[in-house]
Amino acid sequence: MSGAQGDQRRELLLQLYRAALAAVDGRRRVRAVLAADRDERSVSILSVGKAASAMMLGALDALGARVARGLVVAPEDGLAHELRMFQHVSCLAGDHPVPGERSLAAGGAVLAFADATPAGSRVLLLVSGGASSLLEVLAPGVTLARLQRLNEWAHSEAVDIVALNARRASLSLVKAGRLPGLFRGSAVEGLMISDVPGDDPAVVASGLLATLPGVTLVGCLDDALDAAMRAARARGLDPRRAPARLAGGAAAAAREACHEFAVCKANLQLWGGETVVRLPTHPGRGGRCQHFALAAAQQIAGHPELVVLAAGTDGRDGASEDAGAIVDGDTLARARDAGFDAAQCLEAADSGSLLEAAGDLIYTGPTGTNVGDLVIALRLK
Repeated sequence: MSGAQGDQRRELLLQLYRAALAAVDGRRRVRAVLAADRDERSVSILSVGKAASAMMLGALDALGARVARGLVVAPEDGLAHELRMFQHVSCLAGDHPVPGERSLAAGGAVLAFADATPAGSRVLLLVSGGASSLLEVLAPGVTLARLQRLNEWAHSEAVDIVALNARRASLSLVKAGRLPGLFRGSAVEGLMISDVPGDDPAVVASGLLATLPGVTLVGCLDDALDAAMRAARARGLDPRRAPARLAGGAAAAAREACHEFAVCKANLQLWGGETVVRLPTHPGRGGRCQHFALAAAQQIAGHPELVVLAAGTDGRDGASEDAGAIVDGDTLARARDAGFDAAQCLEAADSGSLLEAAGDLIYTGPTGTNVGDLVIALRLK
């Protein structure tokens, strides 16, 4: 794809991606849920995860002076500067995607925050994906090195997030529903943005809210996909939403998705979910969305009418700072001109280097949400 027409199709996919992100924006969704809150008690708020800053800002928008104190634990680049205006809200950076010393420090801060919460007071726990790595209080006898080995093993062996979170919970004093119990004697409520299949509080963030009754789901993958579908129809397209959630190996999922799109009559199809990539000993640049996109580029090579976007809703693709990529029928040709071979880059988990050379990477920065990955395929001559 080249020229103005190609740019227009890429921009169309980016517009649909942005519409999906806006629909699950943490600030907007939390503010909307709490707008009707009539409880006049002061409230202590803990917000943790990739969407923690946005969710805290939404609570501050809605509750105003009722927020007595707050603590935010987020990735370093996800700590919103706007939160500095609120002296009663503390912000800490945890480590992600592999937990580290800052994750343990954040866990200690959460313990202190809970201990200092007055008995009988109201507490809001705002949780989103990413919290599993960002926040940790290790069980007796468990070392940080052991926890890190678990995470590194899971990433290298392409273990899915549900299985990984279950193993993380067994090493923790706050996961598997133990977090609410730290606020003894308080009225605890939970709001959650989900990035896992089934939107189960027992799985999101390794089950930080698992034992809390009545957790409110404020954003999920279905919300994002529904918004992208509406935006596509508003632009005169005939969209189809895939019935199955993306899972399994990224390259295999890309091949299956491209085949599915090739035989369907719609001119746009959407998928959501989370794939995995088995990493070599020394992986290159990229993440599961970039790996998916490059595998998709192999399938659509030579088809100028096809364009595919694959990107994370959190604005990060694995350890990469890019959100994902948009590929087209000429991606591989541009990559070859730059000296890159697609098969070699997939083998080396170095999709990002090729996609950068092809001009196909997407960069957003932190998005204020995290509901999984989106794939959008467009057929337009």
